[in-house]
Amino acid sequence: MREVDFEVPLAEHWGEGLVSIPAGETVDVRVRLESVHEGILASGEADTEYVGVCGRCVTDITGPVEVEFQELFAYPEKEAGDFEVQDDHVDLETLVRDGIVLSLPFQPVCRPDCPGLDPETGERLADIPSTSPRESVDPRWAVLAEFDSEPAEGAGGPASESQT
Repeated sequence: MREVDFEVPLAEHWGEGLVSIPAGETVDVRVRLESVHEGILASGEADTEYVGVCGRCVTDITGPVEVEFQELFAYPEKEAGDFEVQDDHVDLETLVRDGIVLSLPFQPVCRPDCPGLDPETGERLADIPSTSPRESVDPRWAVLAEFDSEPAEGAGGPASESQT
């Protein structure tokens, strides 16, 4: 059994979409390598920081990414597998990259209650001092706003008519 800690600077960026890990960012890896009958069992943790934009207000954000992984690197056999021991070494890059990229947030936000952008002006709602958001009325429904929500006096339905 062997425990190893190391830092790896990325040669290329990892991830697509609103957030990713930029090239040059350092990934901290802590791994425990154990010899088992079938091969080498690699268990560990990796962490780094992502950069990107908020999915609601489009401001720049950064955040931590921490993943745990465990994979058996099998000794080479007749059939090639995904993870194999090559010349008494294991290549953790694919394992760590897949774990980190899959744990990136799909809809990242700068804060959980981010109100987003004003649909009319495009300003960040968090920066606008107004506490109540403006209600936008769909022009197709604007005519209905002219009607009162309460029926006029004496204009009732069947319940207000008297039976004789």
